[in-house]
This record gives sequence, structure tokens and C-alpha cells, in this order.
Amino acid sequence: MNAPARINPYLSGNFGPVRSEDDFANLPIEGAVPKELSGTLYRNGPNPQFDPRDANHHWFAGDGMIHAFMIADGKVSYRNRYVRTPKWEVEHKAGKSLFGAFGNPMTSSPMVIGKDSGVANTNIIWHGNRLLALEEGHQPFELDPVSLDPRGYRDYAGKAGRFTAHPKTDPETGELVFFGYSAEGMPFSDKIVYGVADKTGKVTRLDIFKAPYSSMIHDFFVTRNYVMFPVLPLTMKLTRALAGKSPIAWEPEAGSFIGVMARNAGTDTIRWFETDPCYVFHPMNMWEEGSKIFVDVMEYPAAPLFPKADGSRGIDVPATLKRWTFDLGSNSNVIKREALDDTPGEFPRFDERYAGLAYRHGYFAGQSRQNLESGFGAIVHIDHKTGARVDHSFGAGNITSEPVFVPRNANASEGDGFLLQVVYRGNEDRSDLVILDAGDVAGKPLAVVRLPRRVPYGFHGNWRGTA
Repeated sequence: MNAPARINPYLSGNFGPVRSEDDFANLPIEGAVPKELSGTLYRNGPNPQFDPRDANHHWFAGDGMIHAFMIADGKVSYRNRYVRTPKWEVEHKAGKSLFGAFGNPMTSSPMVIGKDSGVANTNIIWHGNRLLALEEGHQPFELDPVSLDPRGYRDYAGKAGRFTAHPKTDPETGELVFFGYSAEGMPFSDKIVYGVADKTGKVTRLDIFKAPYSSMIHDFFVTRNYVMFPVLPLTMKLTRALAGKSPIAWEPEAGSFIGVMARNAGTDTIRWFETDPCYVFHPMNMWEEGSKIFVDVMEYPAAPLFPKADGSRGIDVPATLKRWTFDLGSNSNVIKREALDDTPGEFPRFDERYAGLAYRHGYFAGQSRQNLESGFGAIVHIDHKTGARVDHSFGAGNITSEPVFVPRNANASEGDGFLLQVVYRGNEDRSDLVILDAGDVAGKPLAVVRLPRRVPYGFHGNWRGTA
């Protein structure tokens, strides 16, 4: 008897791609969009243009697609477009998939070996008057902020050729602080590039240094005076790829190292702190107090979504919010780790006018304590000053994206503003843009903007104001 065909979970349900590029004007709204909101919410996520070549296609490998919600005068319109990278263009011309996942030469067509495999599918930011689509293996890819038409790669990382999906904008200087792993063009190298661009986007610093080993470093930490590089044991090895295994795998025996460097110092001054094996995709925020640096992170006991080094299935245990403390005044290089909340969650955000500075309010997508539905069915608000915690549940079968905070106005106090998130309505197989009052997260939504179809699960988004 034939075994049933295996359905790749990243190609089905709301992970599955939406291949139409649409424009929906004047979407129906329940409630009222706050008059203070004027601008565009951009979201990015993987959306394969064609069926992938790899039988074990990974979610992270799909082509980037931008979903733009344009808000003005209480009205909302929507536009989505593929990020037309060189990879997208050559496959579009061929009418089929040519690249293996992450550009894997073992599963790519011979006609594209050595060609650019960037997918620009992870994040999207506005900096230096440019809209940049990001992923961590390539340079930023610029788009027109209105039409979403391609403008091509922008060179920030030089010969290093790598730029993070999570650069940090310094709220005091406007600088863009960035890094890239597996730098200098070598696959799975142990080199890291560190760079700074001024508020106009001009690169003012670019250094390359050696990490303890080659690791997938999705995000990093930046405070007013320090930058920190988490080298955690989600290792990358070419030998595994050549053996037909995943080149990226969980290898806890490699150890966990976090390099700390003053932003005005050289890379030869990096001090490596150590801790037990764990993994972090995303921090919430980080700041300094005297000789101590505090970093709030969504911490996993083991990296999810990837196998173990021997090729066996990995351990998918959810992340929870922890606080890491680094004491620069101590002789010890051990990191203190303490739990802040036990709610399974991810995609932490905050009022980014306080990026790298002491802050009070944090938000993330997580489970509701009132309705323990599967997946991230709620937005959770943590008040770090009082310890209070509330959540907004979207109900059974509904899954939310990360919450994006938009201040009420430029002078509003911390946390005075709105949370914007895209919610998949599982029972209707479509999505809504939901707007919450950030000061009353548990309350009724201020507005629910109804889309006629779904927005696939994605990664990150950001707001570009026009008011």
C-alpha cells in the first residue's frame, strides 16, 4: 500500500503562498481608524513564486513579498508585491524554481550556480529616505515606498556582502547600526561584519572580525554605548550540506557566547561572555545602568525549526521572555538570566523611540491565558515598571502577526499610541488589519480593517509615517 504523500507544512494553510499581486482600495472598516494614523504599515514575509525544488522546503527560504497597508484620513488601502530580486527575475523568466533553499548548490539548477540567491523576505525598514527589504544573507534591497517597484541592492556591507535583517536605528543620532554573519562571501564562514551608517544612509564604519564559530545570528543587541553579538549554537557547516543534511543545525556542545564591545572601540576589544546553550531569534529591548547591561529576549532552550547536528528532528519548545544581565564591572564572564514572563511567545516589540534605552512597555505575539488556543492568538503587553501583564485574545482559530507600535504623535509619552497587527481569521481563511490602543491592549479594537483574502504568515513589519 502506498504511503500518503507528505504535505510540506510551509506550503499549506496560511503558510502557503499567495501568488496574486493585488490593490484593494477603501477597505471596509469596523470601528474607526484613529485620526492620528497617517502613513503606511509594511510587512514582509516568505512567499515562493514557484513550487520549491527542495522536498524539505524551509519557511525561511521563500521569495519576499511586501504587504503595504496605506492609511490616511481614516481610510485604508492595501497593495502587495513580490520583491523582484535578481533571483526572482531569473526564475520569473524561466517560469519555474531554479534555486535550492538558501541557494544550496546541491539542489539548485546548474544554470544558476554562483548567481545571486537573495530573497529579501524577512524585514522592511525606512532609513535614510529609503525603503529597504532585508534578509540576513545579502545586502539591503531598495523598493519604491509607494509602488513597491524594485530599485535594486544598496551597498552597505562592502566586500563582506552580508547585512542583518535586524539593524538598529539609534533614536538619538539617527544612525543605522548593523552587522552580518558568514561574511566576506565565504559560505558558512566564522567572520562577522560590523557597520554603522549615518542618518542619511552613508556608511561611516565597517569592520570584520572572527567569531568563536560559524553561527546563524538572526539578531543582535545595541544600546546607547555598546553593541553585542550573540553567537549561539545554531551552527552552520558546509560539510553537512555536502552530506545531504541541513547545513544549519542545533549543536549545543558548541557553547553560547555573546561578544560585548563599546560602540566607539575596536573589534579587538570584544569581551566574550558565556552562558548555557539556548537560542534567541529576537530581543525586545536593551539598555545600560552603570556597569551593567540589560537585555530582554525571547529565549528558547533549543533552537526551533532546524534539526540537530546528526540530522535528527530538533526540539521545538516555545520561547519565553527572559532578562539577561551583563556586569562589565565584574571579573566573571557569566550572564545572569532570569524569567520575566512564562507565556509562550515571539516577535517582541516596543516603543522604538526608546531603542537601546531604559523603557517600560513591551509587547509580543503569544498565547492568551484566558484562551489557550494553539499558536499565537493574542497580543501580550508587559509593563516592566509595575510587572502588570494583560493580553488581547483574538479568539480560537485566529493567529496574529507581531504588534507594531506607532506613537500617537512625536511628543507622546512612552506607550501612548497604537498597536498594528495583521490577524489571520482561520475560520474564514482571510486576514484583517487590527488596530489596538497600546494603553488598553485588552480592550476592544479601535478598528478592524477587513481584507477580502488572506495575508500569509510572515516575519516583520514597520511603520512609515507621513503626518
